[in-house]
Amino acid sequence: MSQQGAALQTYNQELVKAIEDMKRRRSELQQLIDQQEEEKTVLQREIEAMSYRLAQINGSLSKKIAARTEYDRTISETEAAYSKILESSQVLLNMVRREATCLEQSMAKKINDDSHISRRTLGKVEERQECDCQQEEDT
Repeated sequence: MSQQGAALQTYNQELVKAIEDMKRRRSELQQLIDQQEEEKTVLQREIEAMSYRLAQINGSLSKKIAARTEYDRTISETEAAYSKILESSQVLLNMVRREATCLEQSMAKKINDDSHISRRTLGKVEERQECDCQQEEDT
């Protein structure tokens, strides 16, 4: 019976040692779990902060893109209006030049009338002047 007692004692010691070893491993595992849970919590806070910042940036970008689009539209409309003004200015300049030419021709006619140019010569000059002015008006 003493042999059985000694064997029981040995088994008991090995069992206690195995339990203590498992408790130690569990404790080490728990420390690893705690560290990872803490890291997880930190990462979640960072994700929340980054998500909030991302939302702010997206909102800001949307406003800036809308403003840029408005600038593009305004620039395009202004350039189109400016082109029309240039075109109208060119038409006006051409019309003023044509009118000035006609006035000069008309004044020349009056001066020629005052110089007592023969009626025949005057008629030819008048026909030519009228044709020139009409041709310019047609163009």
